[in-house]
Amino acid sequence: MFAKPLQLRAVTLAALLSLACAAASASPDIYDAAVAHAGRSADDLKRDAIDHPAELLRLAGLKPGMQVADFMAADGYFSELASYVVGPQGHVLLLNNATWDYWSGNHWKERVEGRLPNVEHRTIDAEHLDVPDHSLDAVLLIKAYHDFYAIDDDPKDKWPRFDVGRVVGEVARVLKPGGIVLLVDHSAKAGTGTSAATPLHRIDEAYARQEFEKHGFTLVRSSDVLRRPDDPRDQISYQAPMVGKTDRFVLVLRRTG
Repeated sequence: MFAKPLQLRAVTLAALLSLACAAASASPDIYDAAVAHAGRSADDLKRDAIDHPAELLRLAGLKPGMQVADFMAADGYFSELASYVVGPQGHVLLLNNATWDYWSGNHWKERVEGRLPNVEHRTIDAEHLDVPDHSLDAVLLIKAYHDFYAIDDDPKDKWPRFDVGRVVGEVARVLKPGGIVLLVDHSAKAGTGTSAATPLHRIDEAYARQEFEKHGFTLVRSSDVLRRPDDPRDQISYQAPMVGKTDRFVLVLRRTG
């Protein structure tokens, strides 16, 4: 005589749990909330559709309270978003070398000053980061890694040559054990290594991954969210017609040891 009421209660409970799960999955998380944060510029809002920042920061696993560096951050688009995710107990270092500051017009100033108290800009030497050992939970390196291999000897451009192994070694040094790197870059053709870095501002995904693995990193996640199969990978990434249309690889690498 109790079977039907018990079955009914079980079905009702299951339905309620299903609705609760659906509501939770439909609710914006901290990454969506960062993108929806009031006061973001119109230019940034347009860029969101190309760069999918919520998906990238979610994949990287940024959390409130984290210590994060946005390495070669240019004007700080991702620095601002990371600042909302890590919150007032977290901290974001917006790191550029002097040339990167110059090329980006120092627009980080209007983004940060008086707006983002948990973001700190520093002009750095990429081979000798002024950051303590094992102090960071995450490093964002987005569409900039290939530039460490690019050669530009025109004096007016002021672009230095890098010992890239030293640069990656510095990233490993400043990360805590278990810390992560979010590595995003413009894809070159497979097997081309760094040969496209100067002429096309692209890099071979497999080569980039191997270089980080040499410095104690392990691939833990990847994503196809920025893939563009229609990109022939033989044109300059930052000029028309490829602006915003390049195939980009997305890797999350963890520092081991």
